[in-house]
Formats: sequence, structure tokens, C-alpha cells
Amino acid sequence: MTLENIATRQEGFVLIVILNRPAKLNALNRAIIAELSALLAQAETDSSVRVIIITGSGEKAFGAGADVKEFADFAKEQGKKLSATGHRTLFNKVESLSKPVIAAINGFALGGGLELAMACHIRIAAVNAKLGLPEVTLGVIPGYGGTQRLPLLVGKGRAMELILTGNMIDAHEAYRIGLVNRVVTQEELMTVCLEIAGRISRNSPNALRAAILAINAYSKADGFAREIDAFASCFGTGDFIEGTTAFFEKRKPQFAG
Repeated sequence: MTLENIATRQEGFVLIVILNRPAKLNALNRAIIAELSALLAQAETDSSVRVIIITGSGEKAFGAGADVKEFADFAKEQGKKLSATGHRTLFNKVESLSKPVIAAINGFALGGGLELAMACHIRIAAVNAKLGLPEVTLGVIPGYGGTQRLPLLVGKGRAMELILTGNMIDAHEAYRIGLVNRVVTQEELMTVCLEIAGRISRNSPNALRAAILAINAYSKADGFAREIDAFASCFGTGDFIEGTTAFFEKRKPQFAG
């Protein structure tokens, strides 16, 4: 498989997947989503892989959001397709993968980057990590599962605050509210993730598969479909145009209200 935006290496039964767009702080675009989706589908049937670790290249970012240039001029139906395709091809696939997926959050995890981390089964953050869902500053909402997974992890009230303010939080606050499992130094991050992955990989693959299936059953409802529709409704609006324009002009948006 040819991968242009992703690097991989394997240590024992653990596949390490590295989002590799450092110049863009590993922002998720359609190409990287497609590559990651295909790679995970391959890993699903590979008996030599029992656990997957996803991280970002460098020490600055796990994934700094989605690539705004790809959707800045989208209308409602294009926005709906963008969200629905992302859910189907990657984010829901990560969550429902039969093999445990660990997010090694090595820096910024914003927007789609945080949504990818939340779709993973376990999240370990480096102490320098910054996490948030800033989509409202662009006149849109999280569209890759953020409105559904964040409340399950941190509770409705905290999720409301994070999404409605668009604020970033640091790794220690993310740990305090239950968004990440552990906080470690940047130097320890991969070592700790590999230790956890190693312990998991020694367990029954069939039992791991069953456990993931059972735990995920807790959150199944029509929430993701509602998110896709709400996400789509933001596109083509004056607020969305102002938000994305301000993003490119590197200024604060002035929403009409």
C-alpha cells in the first residue's frame, strides 16, 4: 500500500501509525483520512497486528484539526457529505475496530484531530498536549463525532462548555475531566503506549473483540446522524463565510448574531 501522508512501523504485535503532515501540523484532509481508513481495514485482517497506536509526526501536533481549505466554500449538501463520509470511512471505523486503538497525543489535538483521538479506545497525552474543539469559531460545529463522543467521556456539562466556547485545555485538565487516561512526558509517551499495548496484546484477541463490541453498545443511538445534519446546516451561512474568511485572514471573526 502506498502511503503519502502516513508512516508506519511495527513492534511485535503492535502497529504504530504516524500521521505525517508536519508542515500542516498533521491536519486531517481527505487524502489522509482515505489512507488511514485503508490502512486500518488492512490491519483488521492482519493476524500479526493485535493493537494499534496512532500518533502524529514531530512533537507539536497529534492532529491540528481538519484542513479548512478543503471545505471553506462548501454548501450544505457538500458539508453533509463531508461529515457522513468521514464518519463512515474513518471515525466510526476506528471506534468499532475489533483491535484496540491507542491515541498517543503528542501535541495539539484540535477539531478533527481530537475527534480522531476520541474515536480511539484509549488516550495517552504528553504533558505539552493541547486539546479542543474550536469549530464554533469557524461558524460550524464538530462534524466527525465530537458532539457525541465528548459528552460520553467528560459529561454533558463539560462537553457543552468545551464545544460552545471553543476553548483549548491542557493535558492535566484533560486528565482531570476524563478526556485522557494518563499524562506523561513527551519522552515517555511512546514507551508508555507500547507498555499498555504490550499488556493488551497478550490477552485473547477474541475476548478483546467481544469487549470492544460490548462497551461500544453503550453509546449507540441516532446521535451521529443528528450531528451530520446539524453540521451540514452550518455550511453556506453568513457565519460560516465570516468564520472561515477570518481564519484565512488570521483575525478574530465578527459574527453578526
